[in-house]
Amino acid sequence: MDSKQLSSGIHLMAKPSGASCNLQCQYCFYLEKQLLYANATPTPPRMGDQVLEAYIKQSILCNCNNPAGILFTWQGGEPTLMGLDFFRRALSLEKKYAEERPICNSFQTNGTLLDDEWCAWFAENRFLVGLSLDGGEAIHNRYRVGTDGRPSFEQTLRALKLLQKHGVEYNVLASVAHHTAAFALEVYRFFKQQGVEFIQFSPIVERLPDPWAQNLGLKFAAPPRLDRSKKTSTPTTTESVESKAYGDFLISIFEEWVRHDVGKIFVMNFEWTLFNCIGGDGAICYLSKECGNALIVEHNGDLYSCDHFVYPQYKLGNILNDDVQKLVNSPKHQEWGRRKESMLPKRCKECEVLFICRGGCPKDRLSDGLNYLCSGYKAFYNHTAKYMKAFQQLMKYNLPLENIMRAIGQPLVIPASPATQNQEVVLWIK
Repeated sequence: MDSKQLSSGIHLMAKPSGASCNLQCQYCFYLEKQLLYANATPTPPRMGDQVLEAYIKQSILCNCNNPAGILFTWQGGEPTLMGLDFFRRALSLEKKYAEERPICNSFQTNGTLLDDEWCAWFAENRFLVGLSLDGGEAIHNRYRVGTDGRPSFEQTLRALKLLQKHGVEYNVLASVAHHTAAFALEVYRFFKQQGVEFIQFSPIVERLPDPWAQNLGLKFAAPPRLDRSKKTSTPTTTESVESKAYGDFLISIFEEWVRHDVGKIFVMNFEWTLFNCIGGDGAICYLSKECGNALIVEHNGDLYSCDHFVYPQYKLGNILNDDVQKLVNSPKHQEWGRRKESMLPKRCKECEVLFICRGGCPKDRLSDGLNYLCSGYKAFYNHTAKYMKAFQQLMKYNLPLENIMRAIGQPLVIPASPATQNQEVVLWIK
């Protein structure tokens, strides 16, 4: 979803149905959060109108001076469980409190409950919809099944076709788990065949529960402390992608994309890499120097630093009783955000690709403060470095990035013109 999200301000991502979902994806880190609210009401968890209004008002207050506008992000669990009327009320409140400020709504869904009514409404109200789809039938159904154990591919593919039919702005979020990583080109070509233009790949990395998590009945361990001086106590799950395999996965897709699809297919992982290469600081949170501007609002208004850190020790307060801006500026949250950079191990600080990866997501720093995906990321960033330099050269002269496809393996000579500052430009990726 981050590919088209507004890039500044404080993002309050709402979980209106909490961790409730009609699927039981084997690798999902959020489903178990229901256990943290086992004694809460209502059951199943649902965001009431009072919390909804507070979420709308506080999001606007946090971003009222943001020239990019105000972003509302609806996640889950599965947000369609709230029903369409809930989001009609949300839109009414947005218009009431935004006072003509520009608004953007993004919505992450597994798609299985979407129909023509939902998709027509998304299109009418210009929602950006993120659809969770891992690839073709065998790959998707490997991990993404219903609560009854039945596969979900046919329903999700139907949702994709409905989004396309109604002209909804959408992208695909594909999780890359252990099995998936072996089928990089199969996954990518499937999306191309289905007419998908915007794709985001998200690696699955989770650990088996440690004693603290076991005591709460959780399936996965909580994120490690960033100041650990030794390896974490539990191994990764069988669903977790291996570091090298994830790097190879990205490289395989990049090699096909950079030769055939630049300007036609937009792989967000590649866009984010280029953004940091040209001096940006994280078009997505895990590539930022610090954490802290993408917070989670649970169904009852509880506010957490991040959706990977929805644990009691990371709860900041509640939007019904607390000022979100004060919570965001609190020493607790600010220190948590700064530790992403301040607790980098020496190996990271001396690494040639630190300016891109920024140490990765803190939840994945599983060994001596080093990111579990380090070797894979490093291989991918080093492999793509020459291409990123070529992209930068094209951007310098405001030339179409698609030109890169003509410069692989042979020199591309771009004649001198006012656009090239009257210089001949030679692009050659050997």
